This record gives sequence, structure tokens and C-alpha cells, in this order.
Amino acid sequence: EQIVTALAGNRLDVVLSDLAPNMSGLPEVDQPRAMYLVELATELAVGALASGGSFVTKVFQGEGFESWHREIRSHFKRVVTRKPNASRPRSREVYIVATGFKAP
Repeated sequence: EQIVTALAGNRLDVVLSDLAPNMSGLPEVDQPRAMYLVELATELAVGALASGGSFVTKVFQGEGFESWHREIRSHFKRVVTRKPNASRPRSREVYIVATGFKAP
């Protein structure tokens, strides 16, 4: 809310989020925390992006990912999933690159 207020009605071309919680090593704790952060970033993107804007965010695949991913696809013309080469093969970390925001 503070960021949207600070924008004073201006819209953003890009929202970039690399948020991640401090990991405990317990998937049943870490995944909900990670999804909460990506949902906050998504709220900002949907609330502040200009039409045609882009959203890039880190997300961890697991519980809640599929429904969140469907939501993202409804807001953007193109959504691509990328796994960085530096990411461990067993890591569930991916980045979502969403372009062409469909402003309401």
C-alpha cells in the first residue's frame, strides 16, 4: 500500500521481485511463507503496472504454485518459466517472466 501511495497514480513498466523467506528446511513451513511473499509481489504488480507492463518474480514450485500460476496467466499476455543455471537441480526455485500486462 505504501508503494502504491508513493506512486501517486503513476504506473510502473516493470515490477521485479526476488523475495524469499529465510528457509527453515521444512517444506511445510517454507512453501507457505514463500507463496505469501510472491502473492504480495503479485498484488503490487497487478495494482501498479501500466498496460503492457512486465512482472519478473522468483517463486518456489510446490503447494499453491499452480493456482498462483493460473492467476498470473490471466493477467498477462505471455508467461514464461525460467530456472537459472546457477540454481541447484533439485531446487524448486524458478523465475516467472510475465509480459503484456492486461490492465483492468
